[in-house]
Amino acid sequence: MKEDAADRAKTFDANGSIKRLVDETLERLQEFRRKYPFTEDPDQIERLTADDIFKTDTGEMGSFFRYIEHQLKQLGHLTIYGSKVYHNIRAQLEDFKELLHIVVDKEKSIAEKVDAPWQEIKGLGGDSHIAKKIIFCFNYETGRVAPIFKTEHMEYFLQTINDAAVFPLRYESMSLGEKYEYLTQKLIEAKQTSEVTKPWEITYFSWFLYQTYPPPRMLTTPTQRKTGDDKTGLEQKQQYGAFIELLNELRRQEKISAEQWREYSNNWSKNPEARQTLTETLTKLKSG
Repeated sequence: MKEDAADRAKTFDANGSIKRLVDETLERLQEFRRKYPFTEDPDQIERLTADDIFKTDTGEMGSFFRYIEHQLKQLGHLTIYGSKVYHNIRAQLEDFKELLHIVVDKEKSIAEKVDAPWQEIKGLGGDSHIAKKIIFCFNYETGRVAPIFKTEHMEYFLQTINDAAVFPLRYESMSLGEKYEYLTQKLIEAKQTSEVTKPWEITYFSWFLYQTYPPPRMLTTPTQRKTGDDKTGLEQKQQYGAFIELLNELRRQEKISAEQWREYSNNWSKNPEARQTLTETLTKLKSG
């Protein structure tokens, strides 16, 4: 971990309020695990009911996802618009149960769990944020999961707190699950290099990262969706993703530093009019 990050960790959460919040939420995680003891007894998965997912008679979220989305919010926030995804899960309850069996399978790697066919239930695919949180909750004790569910956030944090190049040459060809497993491992390794952060619980460390190094604001917002700017927002998000891939490649080639990676990323987000020039300049640097 770079010296700046280690120094900032020394003064993080001076009054202990975040630590207390995390500890309280971890207690609720234990409540959730007692109510749904799927890791300890996978046969209990078959007892999961449609009403645990969503109650169509009252239009209320079921207990399972009330924990995942709300009561365990401090273990990783999910941005979910509407209840449609819960209707989809309820309609494909048996498929969801099969996915849960994969989640708690001790013989499967974290990558295999993330790469399970979540996309077969509409709303659970893509970057699989909901799936990753479910995996986190049922694999917490392994010490191999982190409550950071956006891949681009994990990449950003790793580039921000590490001095050395961290991405292998095959990174872009990795699956979503392989990236999550790799990035989590590297973040945990970085945490272990500081005497201050080494004893920290992974959720508390994640809070430190989000509070100390807020990721660049995502371009596709709820307001854009409501005003019909979905297509533009998607295009901008894709452009931002391609730009981050370009930065990652330059970092792997050691043509830019971690500090430059962060500066370029922030410049891209804050100066839309300069994006094309910035991209062209860095593309030349990559091929030069």
